[in-house]
Amino acid sequence: MMRASSGARDDALSLSGAAFGYGGRTRVEGLTLEVPEGSAVALVGPNGSGKSTLLRGILGLADLTAGGARVLGEAPGRARPRIGSLPQADTRDAALPVTLRQVVTMGLYRSRGALRPIGRAGRAAVAGSLERVGLAELAGRRFGELSGGQQQRGILARALVSGPRMLLLDEPFNGLDGENREALLRLVRELRDEGRTVVVSTHDPEISRRVCTHALRLRSGRRPGEPGRPAAFGPLAEALALGGTVPEPRTTATVREAE
Repeated sequence: MMRASSGARDDALSLSGAAFGYGGRTRVEGLTLEVPEGSAVALVGPNGSGKSTLLRGILGLADLTAGGARVLGEAPGRARPRIGSLPQADTRDAALPVTLRQVVTMGLYRSRGALRPIGRAGRAAVAGSLERVGLAELAGRRFGELSGGQQQRGILARALVSGPRMLLLDEPFNGLDGENREALLRLVRELRDEGRTVVVSTHDPEISRRVCTHALRLRSGRRPGEPGRPAAFGPLAEALALGGTVPEPRTTATVREAE
């Protein structure tokens, strides 16, 4: 089990026999792990293996149907203002007549409210977030006119603008060209090095090895009456150094196949 050593940072995420689902139906279960603050964890697995459900569970948007879960020391949902998220294929803002700057400003609403003026500090935070993702010169451009990769980086800027302690990225590299992919990889590494906790779902092991320190490997598929397949949870740095696979499981997870 991944655990902070004595005197190390507190756990950003702690799951104990946790299960998540919707409407009383469990979609991912048997999760037991402890992730110290400042870690970068890859959720690796095929489509339908439960990666997005787990991320939504961390945010409190999927039901905790069994076990226990603590996120930044609180129940899922209560820590949401301190979490930035980049959802998979978020195209909602592309159809709105808003600028990139306005999209990023939306990231301040959760902590400030939509009607409260953002003030000088808020404007500086928006400008800094855009600068960080390399889009400062496009701040006044209509969001829907940006390329797919630029939109993805803009949504990440929105996730970063409030200075979150944890970032959840759901398949952030899908469909990106080489330039935008490399820019996003560099940024995730920087955020990890700053001590923020990053959880990123991906089906690409190469991306995991380049930006993450640990991996939770989810496997879908379960037949009635059969035990669930375990998921491996171990350090990618060691796996990469050995030139092999992720080490023996420190954590197990049973994942229900998507219906």
